[in-house]
Amino acid sequence: MEEEQDLPNLELPEEEGEGDELYEHHRIVVDRKQELLRIDKFLLRRLGHTSRTKIQNAIEAEAVQVNEKSVKSNYRIKPFDVITITLPEPPIDFRVLPEPMDLDIRYEDESLLMVNKPAGLVVHPAFGNWHGTLVNGLTHHLNHLPTGRNGEIRPGLVHRIDKDTSGLLVIGKTEWAMTHLSQQFFHHTIERTYLALVWGIPKESQGVITGHIGRSIKDRKVQAVFPEGDQGKHAVTHYKVLQTFQHVSLVQCNLETGRTHQIRVHMKHIGHPLFSDATYGGNKVLYGQRTGAYRDFVENAFRVMPRQALHAKSLGFVHPHTSAAMHFEVELPTDFATVLELWEKYAAAGK
Repeated sequence: MEEEQDLPNLELPEEEGEGDELYEHHRIVVDRKQELLRIDKFLLRRLGHTSRTKIQNAIEAEAVQVNEKSVKSNYRIKPFDVITITLPEPPIDFRVLPEPMDLDIRYEDESLLMVNKPAGLVVHPAFGNWHGTLVNGLTHHLNHLPTGRNGEIRPGLVHRIDKDTSGLLVIGKTEWAMTHLSQQFFHHTIERTYLALVWGIPKESQGVITGHIGRSIKDRKVQAVFPEGDQGKHAVTHYKVLQTFQHVSLVQCNLETGRTHQIRVHMKHIGHPLFSDATYGGNKVLYGQRTGAYRDFVENAFRVMPRQALHAKSLGFVHPHTSAAMHFEVELPTDFATVLELWEKYAAAGK
C-alpha cells in the first residue's frame, strides 16, 4: 500500500504570468516510509487531476526529474527522493464555444502551429470575455487540440500575450508537444524577442533589468517592481536600443522570464514607459513640450495606435517531436509601423 507524505511547504505549485507560461510546477519530497513504486504510478496517484497520458508525456519530454536527473517511467521511487514535474496547467471546467475566426497562421504541422495574434484579440476566455477569443477560434480550427476535445478553457496554449500586444504565439496540438514546450518555457530556453516603442532615450544603449514583479500594493489591477525581492516573482528583461527619435526610442526586449506585463512594468521602472500604454502612464506626453504642434503630433500618434506599442516579433524553440531548431518572425502590424514612420519623419525634420 502506498504511503507518502510531503514535508511542510515542499510541494510548490507555481504559475508564470502573461508572457507567460501556462504550466504548473510541482516539487515533491517522498516520505521516509514510501515503498518502492514506479514513478509514473506514484505521480498518477499523487496528482489527482492529471491523466496517465500527461504524466507519460512529461516523462518522455524529460519534464520529470528525480534528484535533478531525468528518469524513465520504470524508475522506482525511494524514500526522500526529490521529484520535480512540469505540466501544462489544468484547464478550468468551462466549455468553450468553437467560433469561426480568420486566424493568421504562419506555420502548422502535426505537432504545433504558429499564430500571429492581432492587437485587440483576447487570448483565452475569462470573466467578461467568454466569446470572440483566440481560444474560441482555435477550438473551431482544430477540434482535436489536446485540451479542446471537451470544450475546456485553454486548448493548446502554453503561453500568452496581452490583449493589446500583437505578435507570435506557439500552440501545441498534442499533449506531448504541450508538455515539451512547457518545459522549454520553464527552463527559459525559449527565445522571445519583442519590439517596443518607449518614451525617452535610455542612458545605456543596452542593459539588463532585474526586479521582482507582482501585483501593486496601491492598485491590484496593475503590476509593480519590488527591487528588494520581498514580494512578487523574479523577473529579468534584456533590452537593446535600436533607434532613437528625439523623444522616443525603438527598443528590442528579450525575456529571460515571463511575468505578467513584464516588459511594460520593467521599462516603466527604469523611467521609460511604453508609448501609448494607458495602464502604465505612457498615454501622456512624457518627454518634450506638452503644448502646441508637438502635443498635437503626439495626440495624433496616440489615435493611430491607441494601445501599448509592443509587438512579439519572434519565437525560437526546439521542435517537440523532431528536435529541430525552429525560429519564426513576423512583421510589425500596420498601426505600429505607421507610428514608427511618423516619429522617423518628425525626428528627420528636426522639430
